[in-house]
Formats: sequence, structure tokens, C-alpha cells
Amino acid sequence: MRRTAFILGSGLLLLVAFWNSVTWHLQRFWGASGQFWQTQWESLLTTFEGREWILYFIGATQVPALLFWAFNGLLLVVDMTGKPHCISRYRIQQGKNEPVDPVKLRQSLRTVLFNQFGISLPMMVALYPVIKRWQNPCRRELPTFHWFLLELALFTLVEEVMFYYSHRFLHHPALYKKIHKKHHEWTAPIGVVALYAHPIEHVASNMVPVLAGPLLMGSHLSSLTVWLSLALIITTISHCGYHLPFLPSPEFHDYHHLKFNQCYGVLGVLDHLHGTDTVFKQTKAYERHTLLLGFTPLSESIPDTPKKMH
Repeated sequence: MRRTAFILGSGLLLLVAFWNSVTWHLQRFWGASGQFWQTQWESLLTTFEGREWILYFIGATQVPALLFWAFNGLLLVVDMTGKPHCISRYRIQQGKNEPVDPVKLRQSLRTVLFNQFGISLPMMVALYPVIKRWQNPCRRELPTFHWFLLELALFTLVEEVMFYYSHRFLHHPALYKKIHKKHHEWTAPIGVVALYAHPIEHVASNMVPVLAGPLLMGSHLSSLTVWLSLALIITTISHCGYHLPFLPSPEFHDYHHLKFNQCYGVLGVLDHLHGTDTVFKQTKAYERHTLLLGFTPLSESIPDTPKKMH
């Protein structure tokens, strides 16, 4: 508890100290380039006048999907070959997926592609008339920088709450075996299995928590595109199986795949409040759950405790 208070308190002090400075510089950059992006957006609206749904289709489905597969394509090369070693050395669960089982991978890829293009894409297309009636996502004026930051903060909060409770609900014995167990077939996850799930789970726990914020706020397409892209990249990092330098730590969710009954959320705030991270906090994985600012793998600098020989 003291450690949590120290970390949160230090973070809050740093945020207060640098918030005005950082946002001032970012706002200055945004202001300098803002008219440029506004002009480009208005040009697109003119080009697709009367066919704004095409812009929505590209921004809400194709851009996030392209970024997801570009990132996962690189990770899959490492998963399948174990090379380059400069990346594979950061593997969290040593000895797992070295290399990944090709049969299991192909089967998982089919499910991921179905979820993405057979469920997510039609769902996003079907939502367009609803979103447009609520507040046109392709309206002419782009959001301001500070409004965009506020949106991202609220999107993150909404996702944390909805994902934690929907995810924990799926661990109920009545639902786990029939639905959520599919995702947990990967006890040592890889990036692409972030979307490997039963269709019901994909909608209820993957799609709804991420879309709820933008839908409630009637967000602009630009905010929606950035948020969906970030959400896919972050969930990929959480599942990738590598604790890479300068990227968010995936130790928290990796431990969930290993043990099943710990670490249900994204940020860990609700896990702390509900005590669903108590076992995790007693492990070496918790000590490694930090931003790696060097190039020595944390599995080397903070190794697991050797098992006692009987």
C-alpha cells in the first residue's frame, strides 16, 4: 500500500510540475500545424462530399486494422523464428513459444481474422447511421488539442471500468468454460491473440468497452481513429509476451494468462481496489512490472526465484 501511494503520489507531483509545460509545448505544436490538418480534412470532405461514409469506413476500420497487422507482422516474425535475438531475449515466459506452434497459430489466426473482419467490421459499418444521427463523426471542425486529451482520458477510464467487470464476469464458472476459456488456451500469449476470443467475448469485452467512450461523447472521426488504433496497439503489447524497452509493461496481463485468477483489468486500478492483484504483488513479475528504460532484459536483472530441489 505504501509503495502504491508513493508511486501514485510521485506521479501526481510530476504531472502537476510538468503538465503546464508539456501541454504548452504540445499545444504550440498543435497550433502551428492545426490549420494544416484542418485544411487537409476540409479537402477530404470536399472530395468525398455526399460520401462521408467512405472516410468513416477508412478511419474507423481500415487504419486501425492496418496498424494492428503491421505491428503484429513484426512480432510474428520473432514468434515463428526466434529471431532477431535482440528482441526474443526480452521474452517474459522463458521456454514458451520458442518457436510458436504453427498449427495452433494458424487456427488462432483464422479466429482473429473472423473476429476482426466478420464481426468488428460489420459492427462498425452498422453503427455509422446511429453515430451520424447522434453527432456526425465527419463534421467539418476538428477537435482542439485539449479536448482531444480530455477525450482520451475519459475513453481510458470508461474502458478500464467496463473491461474489468465484463472480463471478470467472463471468469464466472458458468461462462468461463463455454466462452472465455478459448482466449485462455494461450497461457503464454503472443500479440495477435489479443483478438483471439469467442465471438460473444469479442463483442462484449473487446468491442463494447472500447467503443462506449467515443459513442457517449459523440467523438469526431479523428479522435475515434486515434483511439481505436491506440487500443489495438496497447492490447497487442499487453499480449505480445515480450517486455521490450521503452514500451508499456505487459507483465500484468501476461501474468493473468499464466494464472487466470489475477489481474483482470487494463490499468490495474480496479484490481487494486478489489484485491484481485494480491498474489501478483508477491511475485517477481510484479517487481518487473515497470517501464524498462535500459536494454538489459528484466528477466536477467530481476530473475525468478530458483525452485527448491527436493
